[in-house]
Amino acid sequence: MRSGKGLIITADDFGRHPAINAAVEQGYREGVLDCASLMVGAPYLGEALEIARRNPGLRVGLHLVLSDGHSVLPKTRIPDLVDAQGCFPQNAMAHDGCRFFLLPRVRQQLAAEIRAQFEAFEVSGLTLDHANAHRHFHLHPTVLSLMLSIGKEFGLKAMRLPLERGRQGLLAPWLLLLRWRMRRAGVSFNDQIFGLSQSGAMGQAALMSAIKNLAEGVTEIYLHPAVGHSEPISSSMANYQHSEELAALCSQEVRQALENVGPCLGGFQDLFPVGEE
Repeated sequence: MRSGKGLIITADDFGRHPAINAAVEQGYREGVLDCASLMVGAPYLGEALEIARRNPGLRVGLHLVLSDGHSVLPKTRIPDLVDAQGCFPQNAMAHDGCRFFLLPRVRQQLAAEIRAQFEAFEVSGLTLDHANAHRHFHLHPTVLSLMLSIGKEFGLKAMRLPLERGRQGLLAPWLLLLRWRMRRAGVSFNDQIFGLSQSGAMGQAALMSAIKNLAEGVTEIYLHPAVGHSEPISSSMANYQHSEELAALCSQEVRQALENVGPCLGGFQDLFPVGEE
C-alpha cells in the first residue's frame, strides 16, 4: 500500500513482563492497538503466547533482541554475546556493533542467535506479521544482513523502518541503506514512524498529534504500554510512562481522532497483503 493513509499501531516488548502482556491484551480488546512485537527469549513468553492465541486478530511480529534482554540460546552457544544469566548488555551497542562487523567468531554466534529467535517464533505457531530489532539494532548492516537472509527462510515479508520525519540526523545514511536493502530483498516496510523521539512518552496528546499528522503511505506508531505496577520494568525504561500510553490507546478521544482521519488500520500483513514494497 502506498496510496492513501495506512496506520499500524504497535506495542513493543510483548512477553517481557506481565504488566506489558496485560496491556497488550487490553489495548487490543478495548483500544486501538493492532499489533505487537514479541520477545521470544523473554521470561513471560508463555503468557504472551496465550494472549496472542486467544486474540487471533492481534498481529504479532518478532522483536529481535540483541541488547538489553534475554537470549534464546544458552551462553555455551554464544559466549561472546551474553553474560552468565544469558542477558545481552544494556549499554554496549556501539561496542557490540564493532565486534559484529570485525570478528568472524562473534558474527557466527550472532547468526546462530538470530536464527534461534526466528525458529522460536515459528515454533509458537503464530503468523509472522513483521520483524524489527529491540532498540532498532537492525540499523546495523551486519544485523540487517542476517535478519534478511535468515528471515527469508521463515517467511519474513515486512520490517520496521525507524524513519521519523525531520529527525534522521546522523542516522540518515543508515536509514537510506536499510530502506534500500529491504526494498532489494522484497521486504515491505512502513514509510514513516512515530514513537522514536518520544519513546516511552506516547501519551494521549502525542498519540493524537501523530494521528492528526499522518502523511500519505503507511505509518507505524509504536508504544510501550503496561498496566500499573510498583517497580520499573527495566532500568532502561525507568522513566517510561507505561500506564499513560495504555490509557491513550484506550481513549475515546484517540478513537474519535482515528475516525476523523480515517486511515486503513491493521498490521503489516493487512496493509501489505501481497508483500509489496
